[in-house]
Amino acid sequence: MPRMERFSYIAPTGRLTNLSVSTLDRLALQRTPSLSASQHQQHPELAKWPYESTEELPPVPRIPDRGSCSTCSYAGHPALRATMQQTAAETPPFCPGTRFYLAFAALAALAMVVAVNGTTVSVAMPVIASAMQGSTTGVMWAGSAFLLASTVFQPVYTAFSEGFGSRQLALVSVGLLAAGTLTAGLARDLTMLVVGRSIQGVGGGGVTALTAILVNDLIPLQQRGQWIGILGAVWAVGSTFGPVLGGALAQPQLWHWMFLATLPLVAASFMSIVVFCQATPLTASLVHGVKQADWVGSFLFVVSITAILVPVTWGGVTYDWRSWRVLTPIGYGCTGFIILFYHERYVAKRPVIRREVFSNRTANIAYITTAVHGMILWSLMYYQPLYTEGVRGFRPVVAGVALLPTTITIAPIAIATGLAIGKVGRWRWSIWSGWAVTVLGTGLLCALDTNTQIVQVVVTDFIVGVGLGSLFPALQFQLQSATDSKHLASAVAMFSFCRGLGQTLGVSISGNVFQNALRSRLAKEPLFADKAQDLARNALAIVQWLDTTPAGAEKTAMQQAYTDSIRVVYIFMAAFAVAATLLSIFIQHYNLDRPLDTEQYVWEVDPDIKQPPKGILKP
Repeated sequence: MPRMERFSYIAPTGRLTNLSVSTLDRLALQRTPSLSASQHQQHPELAKWPYESTEELPPVPRIPDRGSCSTCSYAGHPALRATMQQTAAETPPFCPGTRFYLAFAALAALAMVVAVNGTTVSVAMPVIASAMQGSTTGVMWAGSAFLLASTVFQPVYTAFSEGFGSRQLALVSVGLLAAGTLTAGLARDLTMLVVGRSIQGVGGGGVTALTAILVNDLIPLQQRGQWIGILGAVWAVGSTFGPVLGGALAQPQLWHWMFLATLPLVAASFMSIVVFCQATPLTASLVHGVKQADWVGSFLFVVSITAILVPVTWGGVTYDWRSWRVLTPIGYGCTGFIILFYHERYVAKRPVIRREVFSNRTANIAYITTAVHGMILWSLMYYQPLYTEGVRGFRPVVAGVALLPTTITIAPIAIATGLAIGKVGRWRWSIWSGWAVTVLGTGLLCALDTNTQIVQVVVTDFIVGVGLGSLFPALQFQLQSATDSKHLASAVAMFSFCRGLGQTLGVSISGNVFQNALRSRLAKEPLFADKAQDLARNALAIVQWLDTTPAGAEKTAMQQAYTDSIRVVYIFMAAFAVAATLLSIFIQHYNLDRPLDTEQYVWEVDPDIKQPPKGILKP
């Protein structure tokens, strides 16, 4: 009677499982013919299996997903196939344990810190401009620098995570986030503040990208809905708390603490990742990771996207659009992208931007529409406080509270949408309804005026929050369901990059639109025509002027000009929302019932397995 032997493998469900195979079946497996070269390419995870050897089987072989390849004798072996099918059927559903909850809590806390850092400055910009005697453009960079750095480094982190490990890079990004936060909190001039915010952004970009990857490593797709919704809710809580914190600390002697106050949470999250987020170790060495990393592509990408985005914020405000200071860096950036395309296509072994992630229409629409989503949300975060402070005369802390109808709505709507998608197994309804409500909300924003009733403002902000909140999990499901598992990490990184790009454009381009509209509007106003250019360049200082100027013709004219200029921003956002709605008509349905398939498996403690398995991952 053949005896049974046990070894560990990753089941099709993604669970680390003990597999029993008789000694006779084991010998049969060893006699299986070796794979051809083409079959090795099709199943690289089997390349190291000792097919013709009499050596002991490796302790953790990687079973091909669902065994669909008929040419692979190993995958098609009847004894092992039957055992695999029985094991998959008997494997219990995703059941998170203590380690999972603690690891997820650390990731959620970091997501909230990034959200807080992204939104605190929006309410406090007039105070910071006054305290540091900086221009509107300079203070805008305190917000834009964080978003720009966060955006451009997200694909870089993802590409490097394949060689160095997502958990290790997550720790690096948290360290950078802490260093940037400390630098910004101790800043004594505008230059140091922008530098600190840039370092914050580099760390925050890593947190954003790697959090998404680690969540994919933790949770199967069909069960991912509620957890994505929770992350969206946590982000919304951070976005809600950020403006309130910024408003409460928007004083000349206290504004530094809007950065320093988040440091304890960053430190606690760092330690939680170290202790609780244990991922399967990569088999490749650090030297191998350094050699395989796409350093040239990363450099070209960062330089090229920066060379385009920075002058876009200058055009029409700091410099004329036809100025060489605007056109030259844009030209360099476009040239850099051409070189980057060639390098990624023909040279890079592990490209930063993988063309496979753009091979699906539904996924491509997700990239575009999530950029629009980020653009609308961040434009609202930065310009609704200007409306409430400058036009309605609210104090900064009240202006932060005035954002609550939007920000506090996003959290429960995101959770409810994620749960509903996981329950029904379909997601397109949430895309279409989310964009329809967003179009309605942004359209109503265009109707705001100097004498609009506060109830109308609250209802309008609430409607926008419902639309944007439902799109948070819906857009992620759109991308992940339409993307092949082996490209999911790169696709998620591109998705995060597009959202960050939209946020950056939402602040930068909207600022450009607002200041140009204000200059044009003031040029037509007899009271301000002779100084329209200077006033537009220091638009944030107008908020302080309106706060101290008594009622009269000048104040009324300025409030109307301010309102009209903000309305132009909202018209742009409404137009983008309509375009995203029309694009979403063409998305296709994809099934969510898919097993967990990841190369950097984040393991849960199993009583039968005392240590994390070694050698699961290929180099």
